[in-house]
Amino acid sequence: MAKRPPPDPKLAILRQQRALNPTPEAVRDPLFREDEFFDPRDLVQVRYEMLRRVQRERQPVTQAAATFGLSRQSYYNAQADFRREGLPGLVPKKRGPRRAHKLTPEVLDFLAEQREEDPKVSGATLARRLEQRFQLRVHRRTIERALRRAEKKTP
Repeated sequence: MAKRPPPDPKLAILRQQRALNPTPEAVRDPLFREDEFFDPRDLVQVRYEMLRRVQRERQPVTQAAATFGLSRQSYYNAQADFRREGLPGLVPKKRGPRRAHKLTPEVLDFLAEQREEDPKVSGATLARRLEQRFQLRVHRRTIERALRRAEKKTP
């Protein structure tokens, strides 16, 4: 029976830092295929090299993007991120909302009032009431978490 290769620590770190390229096989640049220094799994390195090719070697954007397995739009996004934030801007951002953006202070006050009137009211019931009152669809778990956070803030 063949032994499994040991886990690759770089792979784990790239995954943890959200810098793992989901399509390393799409990188067709010779340097990334022939030189050990260039790692097609490292999305930050791939994006930086793509930007450098266009900026320093005057490679057309379409060609550079295709060579590095990315889209033209990815090039322009990376360029804007790099200009704004430097190298850290090339690290992929966490996707999705950064906070409970639907739960405004007015909505939270409404939920707190409902919970005060009936401490045992379920999250599902509160979600239905929110939809009736504010025409706002929020998952029951989001409501329950928001109410727990609010309870922690008030002694």
